[in-house]
Amino acid sequence: MGSCIICGTPADGAICESHEQDVLFEFTGDNPNQLTPGRYYNGTVDGFAEFGVFVNVGDSVTGLLHKSELDQRLDSLDWDEGDEVFVQVTGVRDNGNVDLGWSIRQSEREFRGKLVDDPERGAVLPEEADATDEGDDSDDQQATTDGAGTVDPAGERDASSAESEAEPTSESEADSASEPEAEPAFESESESESETERARVKIDSLSDRVNDEVRIEGEIVGARQTSGPTVFEVRDETATVDCAAFVEAGVRAYPEVETGDFVRLDGVVELRNNELQVETDDLEKLDGDDRRAVETRLEAALTSEARPDDVDLLADRESVAAVHGRIRDAAEEIRRAVMESRPVIVRHNATADGYVAGAAIERAVLPLVRDEHAKSDAEYHFFDRRPLEDGDYDMADATKDVTTMLDNRERHDEKLPLFVVVSAGSTAESRDGFELLDIYDAPRVVVDAAYPDEGVADLADVAVNPHLEDADASDVTAGVLGANVAAHVNADVRDDVSHLPAVSFWEDAPEAYTDLANEAGYDADHTTALREAVALEAYYQSYEDKRELITDLLFEHEKRDLAEHVGEQFRQKLQTELDTVEPNLSIRGENDVSFTVLDTEAFTHRFDFPPTALLLDAIHRQKLGAEAAPGDDHVTLGVDEDEIHVRSDGRVNARDVAAAASEEAEKAGISAKGTRDGAIEFLSGERDEALDAVVAAISERL
Repeated sequence: MGSCIICGTPADGAICESHEQDVLFEFTGDNPNQLTPGRYYNGTVDGFAEFGVFVNVGDSVTGLLHKSELDQRLDSLDWDEGDEVFVQVTGVRDNGNVDLGWSIRQSEREFRGKLVDDPERGAVLPEEADATDEGDDSDDQQATTDGAGTVDPAGERDASSAESEAEPTSESEADSASEPEAEPAFESESESESETERARVKIDSLSDRVNDEVRIEGEIVGARQTSGPTVFEVRDETATVDCAAFVEAGVRAYPEVETGDFVRLDGVVELRNNELQVETDDLEKLDGDDRRAVETRLEAALTSEARPDDVDLLADRESVAAVHGRIRDAAEEIRRAVMESRPVIVRHNATADGYVAGAAIERAVLPLVRDEHAKSDAEYHFFDRRPLEDGDYDMADATKDVTTMLDNRERHDEKLPLFVVVSAGSTAESRDGFELLDIYDAPRVVVDAAYPDEGVADLADVAVNPHLEDADASDVTAGVLGANVAAHVNADVRDDVSHLPAVSFWEDAPEAYTDLANEAGYDADHTTALREAVALEAYYQSYEDKRELITDLLFEHEKRDLAEHVGEQFRQKLQTELDTVEPNLSIRGENDVSFTVLDTEAFTHRFDFPPTALLLDAIHRQKLGAEAAPGDDHVTLGVDEDEIHVRSDGRVNARDVAAAASEEAEKAGISAKGTRDGAIEFLSGERDEALDAVVAAISERL
């Protein structure tokens, strides 16, 4: 039993429970579960992501400081990798992920004391921890450097041998350099075997070679400087591994080596916090024939492995079969990006259909990222799903993405990402955004079921859209296409995503897809609840991916009650709004076409759920089913201050209507946004004239 260093009361250690948040802790453990939630720790910045900052707490544990925890914008932080920061551990999840919180105190002197958080002894004074360390027998320890930048000075290679192990400045010096007596280089080899004859090993075999000296050859796909070593990410034809090279704390090792170079690396395989890492002894940049040999080997393996097998589609539907080849092409681009250590960014419409399609691809890609990279947090670095609030990949979205990707390339030497645009990207509204990505040669894939504008698909490297093959796409959703792409990206998730096509249909889901859902254990009531729950969650914080919540809804059978609960909220909120607008719907007819018109500016709660688009979809389905006689044409229009939203089951092309209406109402400034069932924009001062012209133009075309 000790006493609190602040108040002197008896305590289990050097601090009492009431003063734990007043002192700064230095963590000496190697497992996330040894951390104490609520305490403040010093750490070092390990890296940045779209959603927050990764911080090393101690030598072996990394946590996430989410951007929502910051007291300022993420892009305004004046932090660099390796900087010392102060954070609070707010929680440790079952999977070992550590959640961090912001500390308003960002210097050691602002705390009332400093203690060491020792897993064996609890909270102890630094001098007590130092005394314990001095008493340790470290003769059998080996000097290593981990990815967090700490160096263990004890070991067989002492200070005198370290100088002799410095990198030679030329090949002749390397040949003549004497080996340190304490640890001869590659002692297990016969004396007659030269350095160049050392056998290369594949990275995917390193888990069986812990503590062995190895040689690997591959491409540098990432490099980051920590407060200790330089960490190179090396990829060969089998996998990727981090390789730590140390000169002195915070100094760039092998500055001549950059991302995209091909190298030969000798080192020792270490297991650091259950993650493989190679401690680099020597790294050589390859040129000439040596480089071409490695590059050719990697390219051949990459091309062979990236191309998915010609697997069956989830269901036999002609509309999807028409783009089967395009689905394989899209899957190949995604798989190749993962293997090249290129981040994959999924941009999808913030609707139920968009979320279903985006989540399907996410489900397929994340296991591949985990398999490809040894680091446990790789999935946060190499995959991101970002919803599109306005449903198009416009210049605002592209500017944000380009700014982020260029910053990551400059600060972290990161490859430009592959952008997968889902349930969006087919219309002219996305043209400027794609052209901006094209300027920087950022690869692009589009997965969409909407009717496209001419030429927009040509701006993508691969476009999966049945309309491009002149197929009848009336039985296709983005969810159908996304699930099929996912099954080709990763065959292991085929069963996981087989129910998603049925979830993506608001009505009249093809029997082939409902049968798939039933086989997977999702009956019609549950697929309806899933769709409604995702639609509700898509609306709130629509710019966030809500990865864990969407995963629980769509893929966790045991959390069925979650979907039922959220789905019930959806139905209540939607029905309340339908009841509100029902007395304010106006009906008009022209040329045997009936129109249901809602003034969304005056008679809806525009900033509450449901959003206008979803409300109009529900009104159109309801009116079409209840009032339209067989053979009648029915159109629903939502009119706000300067825009008319069209619903006609895809029969009305907004661009054609806008062209005709603009001739009728020349002063209204009429233009179209989107194609079939798009929106028509006008000048607010010409609202009545614009509406009359649009109604006339539609009735003439149906």
